[in-house]
Amino acid sequence: MTDQTTASVLFQTAYEGRYTWDTNFPGYSANVQLVQGTDVYTGKISINRDLSVEVVGIANEEVQEGIYIQLQDVVIHRQHSSFEESYGKCEFTLGETDETGAVEIIVKSDSGDSHYKIRGGEIYQVSRAIARNAFVIDTHENFHTGAGYIALRYDAVFRNAKTDEVTSVLKFEDTYEKFGDYYLLTKQVVHEFQDGDRSTTEFSYSNIKLLGDGE
Repeated sequence: MTDQTTASVLFQTAYEGRYTWDTNFPGYSANVQLVQGTDVYTGKISINRDLSVEVVGIANEEVQEGIYIQLQDVVIHRQHSSFEESYGKCEFTLGETDETGAVEIIVKSDSGDSHYKIRGGEIYQVSRAIARNAFVIDTHENFHTGAGYIALRYDAVFRNAKTDEVTSVLKFEDTYEKFGDYYLLTKQVVHEFQDGDRSTTEFSYSNIKLLGDGE
């Protein structure tokens, strides 16, 4: 087996081991509360069967957009896409193994190179540079659902790709619970460090209901 084949197999195993919603996913609705410092905002959200996102009832448009972006990110990670669809045209290269036993996989595509670290059949790091921005996401804890793994604690470090200067650091703590046959995000705490300042934003989802036929 060549290094490229080995790299492809390792990455495919880790990619397909992630938890995703199946084709029967009905969508769901929930109440949302966002807390940032002394500010509290409430509204309603839905992720529909077609994975479109709706956020309503929040007076602050910037906050409403922030919740929308967060839920779009949830959809990206939970949406099922086959390995062939997502990476069929990519080239895989085996990199170094670090002191934790994580193996580096370099994935080359038309849009650029991405670097992953895989340990125990799971993705623990991804790094990528896009134009002037570069980021590294490190996962510190995964939740094993029995139908795939979900990252619970992870950090994202953003840098200026030209100067390597750190522009911001985000630390995430996610909570998932099972509703019917599906694991859904019920809470996310985000600590942001930027220019010497620290802020914390907490997203909480309650009254979660899977959507039925006709809803």
